[in-house]
Amino acid sequence: MNSAYFFIVVFLFVLAIVDLVVGVSNDAVNFLSSAVGSKAASIKKILVIAAIGIFLGAATSNGMMEIARHGMFHPEHFYFNELMCIFLAVVVSDVIILDIFNSLGMPTSTTVSMVFELLGASFIIALIKLGNDSSLDLAQLLNTEKALTVIIGIFLSVAIAFVVGSIIQWLSRLIFTFNYKKKLGGKIGIFGGIAATSILYFMLIKGMKEAAFMTEEVSAWMDQNVGMIVLASFIFFTVLMQILHWCKVNVFKVVVLMGTFALAMAFAGNDLVNFIGVTLAGADSYKDFITNGAGLAPNEFLMGSLNEPATSSTIYLLIAGAVMVVSLMTSKKAHRVLQTSIDLSRQDAGNEMFGTSSVARSIVRVSSTMAENTLKIIPDGVKTWANNRFVKPAEADREDSGAAFDLVRASVNLVVAGLLIALGTSLKLPLSTTYVTFMVGMGTSLADRAWGRESAVYRVTGVISVIGGWFITAGVAFLVSALIVAIMYYGGMVAMIAMIFVAAFILIRSHINYKKKQQKTEADEQLELILSSTDQNEVWDNLKLHTADTLNHTIVFAADTYKRMFEAFSNENLKILRLSLIKIIQEKAQMKQMRRMETKGIQRINKGLAYEKNTWYHLSSNSCQQILNTLNRICDPMKEHTDNNFTPLSKEYIDEFSPYCRELTSVFEDIGKMIHKGDFSNAERVSQDAKMLKKRLSDLRKVQTERLQEEYDEGLKVAFVYLNLIQESRELLSEVRNVLRGCQKFFEEN
Repeated sequence: MNSAYFFIVVFLFVLAIVDLVVGVSNDAVNFLSSAVGSKAASIKKILVIAAIGIFLGAATSNGMMEIARHGMFHPEHFYFNELMCIFLAVVVSDVIILDIFNSLGMPTSTTVSMVFELLGASFIIALIKLGNDSSLDLAQLLNTEKALTVIIGIFLSVAIAFVVGSIIQWLSRLIFTFNYKKKLGGKIGIFGGIAATSILYFMLIKGMKEAAFMTEEVSAWMDQNVGMIVLASFIFFTVLMQILHWCKVNVFKVVVLMGTFALAMAFAGNDLVNFIGVTLAGADSYKDFITNGAGLAPNEFLMGSLNEPATSSTIYLLIAGAVMVVSLMTSKKAHRVLQTSIDLSRQDAGNEMFGTSSVARSIVRVSSTMAENTLKIIPDGVKTWANNRFVKPAEADREDSGAAFDLVRASVNLVVAGLLIALGTSLKLPLSTTYVTFMVGMGTSLADRAWGRESAVYRVTGVISVIGGWFITAGVAFLVSALIVAIMYYGGMVAMIAMIFVAAFILIRSHINYKKKQQKTEADEQLELILSSTDQNEVWDNLKLHTADTLNHTIVFAADTYKRMFEAFSNENLKILRLSLIKIIQEKAQMKQMRRMETKGIQRINKGLAYEKNTWYHLSSNSCQQILNTLNRICDPMKEHTDNNFTPLSKEYIDEFSPYCRELTSVFEDIGKMIHKGDFSNAERVSQDAKMLKKRLSDLRKVQTERLQEEYDEGLKVAFVYLNLIQESRELLSEVRNVLRGCQKFFEEN
């Protein structure tokens, strides 16, 4: 039996490494978004600075490990086998949940996952123990006071981070304006001094006090001389920043890089417990059982030793830090989550990742009304002065061209988020790095007037979606962990081993599925090239390549879907028809997003060329959208007819229309190949083929209309669906000819 528990502990360590990789993909990018979004330095420099911060933060995280040991429960009332069930349930459910959210590209929270998984698993075991022993009560088993404090701290951090970020960014913008490089004077020295001093105070005094290498004497000296350290630091850094400014060094870049280091350090110090805290608690439990549990069964040995302070080996912490750094540098999932945060706080309009929702529209409408009413009572002079401070420079005057936001906002993002997380660490509250950094970023972008009338509803929808994902994480984490721990408790060692293999299987399958999504990611990266290049010829070349891929993809998708729908309707395959409708909706959303980005690309090329190409691009793009709409109008009646189990399509209809289906599919495939290759030498022939096929379909439509006069009630419904198929097929041919005509003009050399 002891060897089985040893295997579980080994698996906990293996899963902890996986959890580090998956979790960093989701969380560690949060301290990169400001530096990357503002282009404060090259990505290599940013990663090096973040790596140093992670290593130092990992060494300071010992105090936070106590959350996993006795933060959610009182271990002195739990037996060894019960706690091993809890710990294993937490790590299994944590990896599964986080990997699902990462694959969706949504920033969830490892802190919320860990806390609610511990709470869910502990709650179920506590209920089981209460059923077996009436002398116990829930308060004896669960650390309800600490659990409530942690949960409230996590969710309050959302509001606090948003409000504090908004206020400080608004004040910073009033002081520096968007033309912040002009007339900085002594303001920049004071700003840099405050930022650097704040970072030093919270990172060193509040953070490193818990470091494994910190002696009691040094810690006591720091406590006794806090005021002197802060004052000396402020004077030193203020003078240093002012001198750097006089030496033509961009102080804001210095602050952003310092803030990146600080937030990376705070992240590792605060969030490392989410990744390895449960594993180390499980290892300590096993060590205590082996050392002191001689002659006792696993269900007879109480785990009061977990109430003692955590004494994690520094080597474990540094190894974890190394894994985090490697994961950060190599994870493609991390880049997707990073892009979500940057896009939602971007200063300029561009590719909005989210659509709109009724809730977001209501919030924007109410907020706009409140803002208008508030402005009525503010003196005109004050409004004019404030508005002048928020005037944005022209694109040509910006030195940070291509950045999502400027260095002033990036500085505020990093300093505020780092201080809030470090404060939580010092109070032994595992604040969510994701919550804090994301909401600070949303608050500063709102204060910076980045949410204009054209983008506000998209941004609000995005924020609601992300926050909703966090709350869903909490509920799912609680329920999944509770279910898994119940299965393992009642199933014993066999169930525990089985759940280990289930977790491994899900991770492998998830990795395979993620690989299949790489084509879309590569297309998004190509779009970024279109918008980031300053060479108009390069923009045009990239735009043509991407547009060809987009239009070809839509044409090929239409041909395949059309054929599948007809075959599914002929065979009464309801599953395929339903799936086709879903895919059409997804394709329409993707087409809309690609069109928005490609239109931005056209705006960046030579105006004369843009004027000439705009018409033909929109003709092709509009026609592709109409093709998708037409496919929807074909599929919906087919699905409804089949779902109602009405009379199926007769063999006469199937045999009659099959040649038309093959010919139409062939026309689409030929046009798709021409677009993909950029060779339109056969365009006239294919266009004439499509025209002749359309005429033949018109003749067939006339025949089918005459048939309707002869059909009885039993076959009337399917006859109408067949007539709709014929009519909409004609529309498909009209639209695909427009696509071909537009592409010829769009891609032809000038």
